[in-house]
Amino acid sequence: MFNNPYQRNYMQPSPMYEQNMYDQIDNQIKQLQQMKEQVKHNQQPAINQTIQLSPTSNNTIKYVSDVNEVSKELVFGDTPFFSKDMSIVWIKNSKGDIKTYELKEIVPMDERDLLIQNLQMQVNELRKEVKTNAKSIDANDDESNSSKESTDVSVSRTSKKKQ
Repeated sequence: MFNNPYQRNYMQPSPMYEQNMYDQIDNQIKQLQQMKEQVKHNQQPAINQTIQLSPTSNNTIKYVSDVNEVSKELVFGDTPFFSKDMSIVWIKNSKGDIKTYELKEIVPMDERDLLIQNLQMQVNELRKEVKTNAKSIDANDDESNSSKESTDVSVSRTSKKKQ
């Protein structure tokens, strides 16, 4: 048995050897965990790169002088163009069609402002009535007074004869 070449010689590791192996494995696990923590702390945030394939968004306001400047602009959706004084807006679509609108500011009014506006309208109406009445009176004044004789006045004629 001792010199049998087919028999393997299995040696049982000593308990001390096993403990050393376990300690080495534990140390390696600790090192790996430390490395993992370092990587987490040193890890850079993810880079988010946004690529915009279309031109500027339609939420921007574009100011132009006239409709010629609007027609020159290339748009990919309904885009508003405002005149510099904000009185006209042109809306151009992707087909190149242009619609024109006139803008008017709406000023909020309180009760006093509404009363003043109402009184101003009444004054203007009265002025119109006065003008039309004045024209009709002026038309009657053009008649000559010589054709009309007053009935309340007596006419006394004195003739001068040669005596």
